[in-house]
Amino acid sequence: MDAAWLEDFLALIDCGHFSRAAEQRGITQPAFSRRVRALEAWIGSPLFDRDLQPIALTPAGERFRPVAEETLRRLYQGREAAREAGRMAVATLRFASTQALSLTFFPNWLRAVERWAPLEATIHLTAAHMTACEQMMLRGEAQFLLCHHHPQATHLLMSEQFRSVPLGADALLPVSAPEPGGTRPLYALPGSAEAPLPLLAFSGESGMGRILTGARAIEASGSWLKPAFTSHLASVLVAMAREARGVAWAPMSLVAQDLERGSLVRAASADGDVPIEIRLYRPRARQSPPAERLWAAILRPSEQDIP
Repeated sequence: MDAAWLEDFLALIDCGHFSRAAEQRGITQPAFSRRVRALEAWIGSPLFDRDLQPIALTPAGERFRPVAEETLRRLYQGREAAREAGRMAVATLRFASTQALSLTFFPNWLRAVERWAPLEATIHLTAAHMTACEQMMLRGEAQFLLCHHHPQATHLLMSEQFRSVPLGADALLPVSAPEPGGTRPLYALPGSAEAPLPLLAFSGESGMGRILTGARAIEASGSWLKPAFTSHLASVLVAMAREARGVAWAPMSLVAQDLERGSLVRAASADGDVPIEIRLYRPRARQSPPAERLWAAILRPSEQDIP
């Protein structure tokens, strides 16, 4: 049994389509399909119901999923432990972060942490979309994940294998460029059936996109929208909104300065904002001494000074 088969299995669950999963894994679809069938042959039971679109797990697949996640996580953690034992290296704290929070929250949070808990470690940060961050955590390539959270949006770290702690609050809100020379939104929700508004949308890899879908925020706004542009990066969607290309949902942490300057304005009232948390995730299994010291410090609320 090849460990890559387990990675293929989890990628297919995440993407829901063979073609998208194969692209994410960097192989052709026929080769990807052969590897999935090889895993099913090794297990002795189909893992996916291919008659559904997007495909769904069979009961056997549901039973095997936590085993695959735990096996991969332990395998990569074991590899990392062996590498660290085999070399003398400076302690490193490895963070994964969604792109928006890596720009807006992480630097100030890290500075605050270091004021009350000197880390004495090298900090390594990888910023990516939520799907890539999840895979890094499952493979043991990161010790911590900084991301947004909403109770109606699911992700692969919402299991007994991981723990999390809230670090702050944020909100998703629709924004638009202002009318020329004015302060009213160029694209004001809800639009109309006759003139739907251009939507700058999150792609499926984005954690923000999952939150909007889970919270049914766009449906709740009653808006008439037509997709005009798609990206997994909130910063790109915000840049397109500044250029008057459409309306975008974005975290307040990312657009607060734009709203103050007037380069962006709210496209709807604050009543439709989606409250979200900023959370830090870690594996439940014990990690390196520097990582455990950081986690213990975070859990001491009397010492926290988080922005």
